[in-house]
Amino acid sequence: MKVIVCGAGQVGSNIARYLASEANDVTVIDQSAELIQKISDTLDVKAVVGFASHPDILEQAGANDADMIIAATQSDEVNMVACQVAHSLFEVPTKVARIRQQVYREQQWANLFSHDHLPIDVIISPELEVARAVVRRLAAPGASEMIPLADGKVRLIGVRVAEDCPIINTPLRQLTALFPDLNINIVGIVRGERSFVPRPEDQMLPRDEVYFVADSNHIGRAMAAFGHEEPEAHRIVIVGGGNIGLCLADLIEKDHPSVSAKIIERTQLRAERVAQALSQTTVLHGDALDPEILEEANVRKAEMVITLTDDDETNILVSLLAKRYGARRTVALVNKQTFAPLIQYLDIDVVVNPRSITVSTILQHVRRGRIRAVHSIGDGFAEVLEIEALETSSIVGTPIRDVKLPAGSIIGAVVRDDAVIIARGDTVVRAADRVVLFSMETVVKKVERMFAVRLEYF
Repeated sequence: MKVIVCGAGQVGSNIARYLASEANDVTVIDQSAELIQKISDTLDVKAVVGFASHPDILEQAGANDADMIIAATQSDEVNMVACQVAHSLFEVPTKVARIRQQVYREQQWANLFSHDHLPIDVIISPELEVARAVVRRLAAPGASEMIPLADGKVRLIGVRVAEDCPIINTPLRQLTALFPDLNINIVGIVRGERSFVPRPEDQMLPRDEVYFVADSNHIGRAMAAFGHEEPEAHRIVIVGGGNIGLCLADLIEKDHPSVSAKIIERTQLRAERVAQALSQTTVLHGDALDPEILEEANVRKAEMVITLTDDDETNILVSLLAKRYGARRTVALVNKQTFAPLIQYLDIDVVVNPRSITVSTILQHVRRGRIRAVHSIGDGFAEVLEIEALETSSIVGTPIRDVKLPAGSIIGAVVRDDAVIIARGDTVVRAADRVVLFSMETVVKKVERMFAVRLEYF
């Protein structure tokens, strides 16, 4: 697939990195010669210096025969114009734009992005997607990851294993016998800097990050088995009133009326704007590293403190301070990959990575076959896919234990009509089933081929 990525910032560079790693033909455009040089030195991509919305630059980038354009510059307007030019002059089939300002997404202006006006096929709002990812964790505060699949019937859950977890140091094959009510499938483990799909003889150890697939109706029971029985969070403090913080507070006001939220914003003008945009959220102006502000926000009684500023170091420090002041759980937004090895040793419960969330959104429009959903896990070490099984899929009609799945992949669950089947060795996938599958990033392409219709691939 030939893809043009507009913007070499964090979002654009990570999309380019992911697409290039899968042997796509990628060209990156940015007006910054420094960023273009950096991405050219680190990735196997073509790099062009210039304005992404200029026709000559898009032509130089290969728009004449491109399959997709992903406009992810810092400017919504440049992204929109780039998609318009790609459509009108070069007939690029698929156009994806990053739109940060939520006013463009309001229902009353929905017709703006129609084929006759601004022909954008997919709108990505990383800020909104991050806010949604955080909201999902409110119902299960003990989860580090919570991804709904198959219309919400199945969840992929991530939990950090504590020293007192009742199911550590037990071979996975024995869990069913020891815990007959624990209807889950453990599909991935992150141990230090090693990530792997576990085998039946493997055990979970303290400090592991464990990913499991479960029927949504059994989440409470599954979390209890891991020693997480935290009640739903109702008192929340949000640090940072930027686009993500505002989106999160707005979602809480609309969909979680029982939740009481406060926002701490350092810039006075921004704090005033956020206060005007929200009706039920208390907005405090001040520095979250100031103990007086933390006291005013009553952090010691907060069930969850969520740090969403644009500075990773601030998010980490405020999370640690909040825990010291008595907050029950903390969620920190961390962009820099360099912090990843340190986080597991700090007293931070959940780390949200905007890059993996954005990549997940993009992947759903890059993957082929009957893939319903794709989510990147961690810092891209694995993916969880929801795939419709077709008659021609090699996986159909054979017990899972006899299916030759690529090493590093595992079927977590099968959804048949309204029934959720947690995958076991004797489970047989039928045509039209929706299969929830966990795969290490290195073998995703092989997994796709097992589910593909041949004509879709050639």
